[in-house]
Amino acid sequence: MVRRLAAAVVAVLAMSLIGAVSAQAEPVATIEHTERVSGTQTKLSVFSPAMNRVVTVQVLHPARSGSRPTLYLLDGVSAGEESDFRESTWTQRTDIEEFFADKNVNVVLPVGGTASYYTDWNAPDPVLGVNKWETFLTRELPPVIDANFGGNGTDAVAGLSMGATAAMALITRHPDLYEGVAALSGCFDTSQDRSRESVRGTVAYKGGNPDNMWGPPGDPRWTEHDSYLLAERLRGKKIFLSTGNGVLGPYDLDAGQDVLTVGAPLEIGTLACTLTYDRRLRELGIPAQVVYRPWGTHSWGYWQDDIKTAWPTLAEALGLR
Repeated sequence: MVRRLAAAVVAVLAMSLIGAVSAQAEPVATIEHTERVSGTQTKLSVFSPAMNRVVTVQVLHPARSGSRPTLYLLDGVSAGEESDFRESTWTQRTDIEEFFADKNVNVVLPVGGTASYYTDWNAPDPVLGVNKWETFLTRELPPVIDANFGGNGTDAVAGLSMGATAAMALITRHPDLYEGVAALSGCFDTSQDRSRESVRGTVAYKGGNPDNMWGPPGDPRWTEHDSYLLAERLRGKKIFLSTGNGVLGPYDLDAGQDVLTVGAPLEIGTLACTLTYDRRLRELGIPAQVVYRPWGTHSWGYWQDDIKTAWPTLAEALGLR
């Protein structure tokens, strides 16, 4: 009996040592450069082992130090392309830095990932490169943020358009990581023909090969990222969805021809996607705040308003209300 107990102790110690060595051997993200942009914004250059490159990450934070939760806020398809990837389109096109300045939360804005859907791709793409964004956002980046910006381990995720689809996929694939989600003008049933072809078309629009992401249509990876099929995992989470309907509204009056040929059709599509997901959540008895705007196309003025409307839901998820 004593001999078996001693052997068991030795085995446990050996396994602990092996685990510790494995943990130490796993590559970790590191900050290569820090730039204090303002009293409430810091820009980081973070090396991602998964993507083997440096990623620019903006962090909006209170001027004062202290412990706080973190909101990961994802971009649309261009993902900062307008500034040559110097900053997120969120900070280029909206007033979120001012909006969050008096709130006790870190807002993390990854820059880059054009047409990537912030997911781990099956293969490198000749145009869009190596995309391992899910690994970066869920494993590599959170320890960096928590260690350097007082993150308390309570997180939520939000995004618009491509980022909305990604935010919903991330929370349903990692329900242990996020307490809430806000998805603005997105499509979520990615294994269904309509949404799948929309996703594939978005990747192709930026020159990428959609098969390099989750494989060809019918590949199981499409269902593995289908947040409609994974919706049960949202039980107990705080959820906000919003969409326009393609009808021209106050931000569309001087938007030019693109608003009719691109912005309106895209938002009609996200209306259908949001109705489908809203119905699914109701079937499951999972409460959510769903905002159907009486107008609005696929454009930034509405998303600037929507993230403010979503904030009470996100704040509750983050323990701030």
